[in-house]
Amino acid sequence: MNHIRTSGSFALLLCGLLLLSGCTASPDSTPSASSTPTQTNAAVTQTNSSWFSDRDLDGSYDESQAIDITLSGSSASCSADGVTVNGSQVVISAEGIYRLSGTLEDGQIVINAADTDKVRLVLDGVTIHSATSAAIYALEADKVFVTLADGSENTLSNGGSYVAIDDNNIDAVIFSKTDLTLNGSGSLTIQAQAGHGVVSKDELVVTGGSYTVTSASHGMTGKDSVAIAGGVFTITSGKDGIHAENTEDTTLGALYIAGGSYTIHAQGDAISASGTLQIDGGAFELTTGEGSASVEMSTDDSFAPGRPGTAVPQETSSTEEDTVSQKGIKGESTYTINGGTFTINSADDCLHAGGAMVIAAGEFNLSSGDDAVHCDDALTIQSGTFTIPYCYEGIEGLTITVEGGTFDITSHDDGLNAAGGADSSGFGGFGGRPQDTFASSSDSFITINGGTFTIVSGGDSVDSNGDLTINGGTLDLTCNGSGDTALDCDGTYTNIGGDVTTNDGSESNPGGMTGGGGMGGQRPDRGGGQPPSMPEETAPTA
Repeated sequence: MNHIRTSGSFALLLCGLLLLSGCTASPDSTPSASSTPTQTNAAVTQTNSSWFSDRDLDGSYDESQAIDITLSGSSASCSADGVTVNGSQVVISAEGIYRLSGTLEDGQIVINAADTDKVRLVLDGVTIHSATSAAIYALEADKVFVTLADGSENTLSNGGSYVAIDDNNIDAVIFSKTDLTLNGSGSLTIQAQAGHGVVSKDELVVTGGSYTVTSASHGMTGKDSVAIAGGVFTITSGKDGIHAENTEDTTLGALYIAGGSYTIHAQGDAISASGTLQIDGGAFELTTGEGSASVEMSTDDSFAPGRPGTAVPQETSSTEEDTVSQKGIKGESTYTINGGTFTINSADDCLHAGGAMVIAAGEFNLSSGDDAVHCDDALTIQSGTFTIPYCYEGIEGLTITVEGGTFDITSHDDGLNAAGGADSSGFGGFGGRPQDTFASSSDSFITINGGTFTIVSGGDSVDSNGDLTINGGTLDLTCNGSGDTALDCDGTYTNIGGDVTTNDGSESNPGGMTGGGGMGGQRPDRGGGQPPSMPEETAPTA
């Protein structure tokens, strides 16, 4: 199942040889497109230093070297040779540190320097509004830094339209054709009545600051990659909250988060990447669409979660035009979570991986209109605390391996499901590709080596379309489904060390019992009152 590309293995070998030869990157260098992690089917962990240069992480600057630009209504003033003021447009054409203060009522800052120049803009109490374009437009430079001065409050906005000023499709309040780094310790409010909040057509890096973004489209997006070391983010977006996508090169479009605080309400995905995705820490409160409660879950076995508030039969297909992805955290390639706290209320999957997924640690409170955790490939959970009070299926993967953790799952259908389920759901992926289209597979399996599981399910509590192996752990399983069982597998069932308790006796004959024990499938200690096909679930408010 895990096929590592030859090119990826060669790249790792080459990197090792370079390190042995003493070759290192300069402190101010930024990881280039070629250093973005190569895609494989096995989740790969990258280090913090792979993503951030020393200059990215340092939000300070030499004030004695700063060139002051004073904004004043419909104009600006600056005496430096590298700055040209054309009415309300300020053009910076040379490397340096430029400190901006004041207000531009309808204007723009343009960086048009040499492709070897590094330009730092220090925002120190600025308000810039552009009625018909970007407030900050980085047309040309080697790299642009936007630094939020300590204690400063800054606002950038667009008036609701974008009128072409050159051959580039400018569609964001901050629009950069080159590498872009946001850092510092001040605050920045971005209001995009049209388009995106922040766009980098190369690499987007954020290492500090407080950001409040309201955007008609994506909140923050990078083409080659998005890397965030820290910061405070409050994002309300008409599409994705934080988005990395490269449609031209599948080895790019990566997303890395080392830490930070995130409150995101997105009408698309809260966080998404077309390439590799890795999260090492942070606090995440994410809502997509109108939340999980907006998706109606039918008791009909043909139900496939679809659009919010609609039960869509499996045979119904969606076109690219009417397909919307509303997942919590989505990655289309390898996917790794090494820690963090996650509270996600999503109309679609909470955590979704198109490639192999590894969850090493973290605290997860997940409410989903579809799967709480979904992986198209091999899913490995090493540790973590998972509280899943509302979902269609709890944890789903082509294969599932659990080493440890604590799991409290209430599911409309299966609690754990390897390679399948009743739904062929999903609101679409990058380019409108359908998601979650599993079918039965002899390659699928579930292996549980440890952990504590409390599962109440309307379908099978644990369902493998291949083998089911329990080497350890404690499983307390209640199946309330008519015709379903607490344990179900199509292959070989092996229990050589697990403590398994079910309400239907299926631990001795997985799949051979009819679901729903006495008292309507409820255990006496769980309470009754629900029909056998529906576990007692509490839908969170949106």
